[in-house]
Amino acid sequence: MTRATCERDRLAVVVGSSEAAGVIGMLREKGLLDKRRKIVRRGEMVEIPVLKEITGMQIVEQQSPEHYIKMPELADLLDGSIPEPLKKLLPRGWFILGDTIILRINPALSEHRRVIGAALLRLYPRCRCVLEDKGVRGQFREPCREVIAGTPGETIHRENGVIFKLDPMRIMFSQGNVKERMRMASLGKDEIVVDMFAGIGYFSLPMAVHSRPSRITAIEINPIAHKYLVENIRLNRVEDIVEPVLGDCAVLTPEGEADRVIMGMVGITERYLRRGIEALRPGGILHYHQNVPAWQYPDALIRPPVHAAALLGRSAEPLGCHKIKKYAPGIIHGVTDIRIC
Repeated sequence: MTRATCERDRLAVVVGSSEAAGVIGMLREKGLLDKRRKIVRRGEMVEIPVLKEITGMQIVEQQSPEHYIKMPELADLLDGSIPEPLKKLLPRGWFILGDTIILRINPALSEHRRVIGAALLRLYPRCRCVLEDKGVRGQFREPCREVIAGTPGETIHRENGVIFKLDPMRIMFSQGNVKERMRMASLGKDEIVVDMFAGIGYFSLPMAVHSRPSRITAIEINPIAHKYLVENIRLNRVEDIVEPVLGDCAVLTPEGEADRVIMGMVGITERYLRRGIEALRPGGILHYHQNVPAWQYPDALIRPPVHAAALLGRSAEPLGCHKIKKYAPGIIHGVTDIRIC
């Protein structure tokens, strides 16, 4: 082993404890987390082992890195339980939401899904349930999921110092949106904010916990999601900042008083652009989410809010675009920040 390789095996990102969960999620998504070494807490700071140096982040070389005992692979745990040729079809990744494991399973493995679920619970003994994800349905984009192992129920998910309580059988929570939730946590200080599609507080809560806006009006039409929004506001102790509103944002969005409007829905978002723009004071910022063809990004993302603003006699200044995740083959979920004057 060369000296350079030895040094790489000791590299770690250093962050405050409140930031750790979000940074870990980001590093895992980018394939930069060194899963062979343990995450180490030293006082109020956390050392997160990484595979290489990362520009813009504080890096240390650990003197005494702590290594995990290598976990068995899922395929190893299923020796003798499923036919050998089917092992190549096993899922390579899954999402742990609180104490619940969520994954998609190849249809060819359908008759083996319960033994796969049981193996995952052995792999993650702190988890109590495994759900097979089959997409979303209905106006409220409710998850289609089936219990394949353990006992389902409400769970508590912690991310970037924020608490999210939810029922994974009834409420969506996207792992791919973690970077955008972290970005929202840095915006909105002392501002009046309207979150038009608040859900359980995906964007409102990180903003309230970390940036402390003057007020956030969080509007949600789904009564189940609204119930969790109310509870999550209490759990995060931001009752003085976030006002939960149950109902249709097409009707309940206030006019002319917001410094910032979050439109964190995709698919139907364009229908509500007029209300989002009318909510903003001159100079306010709109965060417009939408799915667009990858080859038309970012123009197809910017064009609708600019056009809607022009129809209302207002000017729109694009400030930037961000790719959130791949939504489907050839389709990107993105967000554009637009200043509306």
